[in-house]
Amino acid sequence: MGPAPSADRIESMKELDLAGTPLSTNVRQEARRASTRGRTIVVTSGKGGVGKTTTTANLGTGLADLGKQVAVVDADVGLRNLDVVLGLENRIRKHLLDVIERKGTIDEALVRDRLRQSLFLLPAAQNREKDEVPQAAMVALIQELQNRFDFVLIDCPAGIEHGFRNAVAGAAEAIIVTTPEVSAVRDADRIIGLLPSHLAPKLIVNRVRPGMVKEGTMMSVDDVNAILRLELIGVVPDEKDIIIATNRGTPVIDIEGSQTGAAFRRIVRRLLGEAIPIPPFHPKRNVVANFLSSLGIGRS
Repeated sequence: MGPAPSADRIESMKELDLAGTPLSTNVRQEARRASTRGRTIVVTSGKGGVGKTTTTANLGTGLADLGKQVAVVDADVGLRNLDVVLGLENRIRKHLLDVIERKGTIDEALVRDRLRQSLFLLPAAQNREKDEVPQAAMVALIQELQNRFDFVLIDCPAGIEHGFRNAVAGAAEAIIVTTPEVSAVRDADRIIGLLPSHLAPKLIVNRVRPGMVKEGTMMSVDDVNAILRLELIGVVPDEKDIIIATNRGTPVIDIEGSQTGAAFRRIVRRLLGEAIPIPPFHPKRNVVANFLSSLGIGRS
């Protein structure tokens, strides 16, 4: 027999025992878990309102549709919106802080999606403060989820304070979400500089309006990435389908014919290593414009 674990080692393992699993079971499974851990990805931006939560929900849904076991974590303690986007707000019984404070287990806090059996939400506390979450406990919680799921997607709160640091601390990868606006790009650039170097962030440019880009009234994707210089894994057009999906409490990838939904599905496949090209998006033309074009009127 090897030497007995030190007191510090036992305390460390206790911190990771968040699911009510016996300590001896954790010791036996530790080596196996280390080789089968899932990917932990934080979705961040710096600026609020650029679509982090929508992105997290749709990427999680898309991964689950491809057979992956997925946990999406709402790290925005005090606000909580990921449950609304997924339509799960009425099913929440426990939350992230309940698990950390041992008022409930992970199994009690995880909420299974209504349609997808392999997609789970870990909701944030709505009436607490971000500063109430100890960083070490947050890291331990993400590690426990990493042992259980193929993907753990962390919806990062806006800003660069305690909530941001907690969300980033438990991640091994990062996705930067920005819109083609000067303020959003500037904030994204700031966030990139604050990320740990090992995260190697990737970029999603969200809410692109091809008509405005063509007119020169919106930054192009090339304009954005000339500043940020990241690996581009997705361009998501701005459609009314996002509003419709949010109001319904359903991911936009479930709306048939949605360009936005199709863009998220392509991003999911890129995350899984597929070489999927980013297609050009063209401005939608109205019925009158299409009719005039068919008559040869208005062509350049």
